[in-house]
Amino acid sequence: MSSLVKSVGTIGGLTMVSRLFGFARDMLLARVLGAGLAADAFQLAFTLPNTFRRLFAEGAFSVAFVPMYSRALHGADDLGGGEEAAAKFADDVLGIFLWVLLVFSAIAMIAMPGIVWILAREYQAVPGKFELAVFLSRITFPYLGLVSLVAMLSGLLNARSRFAPGAAAPVLLNIVLITGILIGAEIRGDHGDDRIVALALAISVAAAGVVQLAYLWWSVRRAGLKLHIRLPKVTPEVKKLGLLILPATFGAGIYQISQFVDTFFATSLPQGSLTLLKLADRLNQLPLGIVGIALGTAILPMLARHIHSDDGAEAQRLQANAFEIATLLTLPAAAALAICAPAFTAAFFVGGKFTAADGALMAQIVVALVAGLPAYVIVKILNPGFFAREDTRTPVWTALASLIVNVAINLYVVERYGIVGLAGATAVSASINCLLLYIILHRRGWFHFTAKLGGRILRQIVAVAAMAGMLWWLMPQMAAYYAGSVIERIASLGALCAAGGAVFFAAAFLVGALDKDLIAMLTRRRAKPAPTEE
Repeated sequence: MSSLVKSVGTIGGLTMVSRLFGFARDMLLARVLGAGLAADAFQLAFTLPNTFRRLFAEGAFSVAFVPMYSRALHGADDLGGGEEAAAKFADDVLGIFLWVLLVFSAIAMIAMPGIVWILAREYQAVPGKFELAVFLSRITFPYLGLVSLVAMLSGLLNARSRFAPGAAAPVLLNIVLITGILIGAEIRGDHGDDRIVALALAISVAAAGVVQLAYLWWSVRRAGLKLHIRLPKVTPEVKKLGLLILPATFGAGIYQISQFVDTFFATSLPQGSLTLLKLADRLNQLPLGIVGIALGTAILPMLARHIHSDDGAEAQRLQANAFEIATLLTLPAAAALAICAPAFTAAFFVGGKFTAADGALMAQIVVALVAGLPAYVIVKILNPGFFAREDTRTPVWTALASLIVNVAINLYVVERYGIVGLAGATAVSASINCLLLYIILHRRGWFHFTAKLGGRILRQIVAVAAMAGMLWWLMPQMAAYYAGSVIERIASLGALCAAGGAVFFAAAFLVGALDKDLIAMLTRRRAKPAPTEE
């Protein structure tokens, strides 16, 4: 478990830095652009390559590539084993992957008017909005190819338990985008055209891909690995990877596919709805990225090693420990975000072109989104249970079921409850996907919920309830300060966070919700080995 905690700490720490930079980026973006025409057009342009990135590069490709590369590296099956076999497999994959990315990106850029029309046909009702979205999307889309190569290089390093470079790369993206916002705002001036800022941002997205790729390439070379660009050759291993990627594209990417569904429905709502949804999701992404992505990235290669060595007990223990870490961190985060959403949106986003009314609506969206936060994170833990066994087909059916539910709910709630109903539908569908994944894992004997784990989570819920009650009482006491001066905003939010954290951990300690060995390793103190889950 200590290796899991160490890896999660590395990935989670760097992901937290990235999320904080992303948070600063969105705070700045809200004040500079607000929730209007240019902001909506850029959000759509950024959503396209970013969602494809998560769906294909960091989703389907990574979950299929990392176990196969790891097995080649450690000498399993018929790949020969060792550095030479792993290098050959990586070179063969790169030779195919590079051309697939080039062709896909070229076709998408040519077909961009049609793609934007499918996702945001209602933009045509606003003069200039549809054309701006197409123009910006063509500028941002090359980012997909660049960051997909970044994901492959990260996979090479992750298979060797070198998680830091891949986790640090998104920090570079946010730094470049923040620079783009500042440059665009300076060129625009106080009363200029907001499209100038949107254009500067779109160019920054493509530039960030170049910066990230250069950094990961340097990191790979520094690790002593060399890649060679060869002519495309479909080897048996590459063919097998392709067969694994196809179902994994759907199975691993329900959250990303739901993003496209949400984008389609959001663009049919009043102007600014898409921007508000994306900004609200930034608050949701803070714990999701720090905990969920870190756990999912760290657990996959470890789980694959246990499964390939036929050590079912260690595989069970690893997933149970990951489950406990996930709930320990996400249950209080979800409750705190839901209760304190009005304070967070007012303090962080309201100002400049972002109005108090925008902030109030955004707070409601946050509440709906974080209802599914635990499910979003737990899916990241359950999916590797299939992917490590090279079963990328089963999650297809669970993803399909939850996606159908998502669309069905949206058809009912969007017209009645608008953007808030849309966010709630996403949370419900993610929870259904999570439940179906666990049921299948349990029935196959690959992972089961133990009495010890259940008791620990029940105690966590008691501690969360105590924290929630205190925050519910404290929130209105400081309502006058959330939109006040910078010092008042910082002080009021600081008081909420400090009080909430103190009550949660005090209650968790009293009811026995904290595993002392787990806490010792999270805080990097020496501790006895954690007992095996039974």
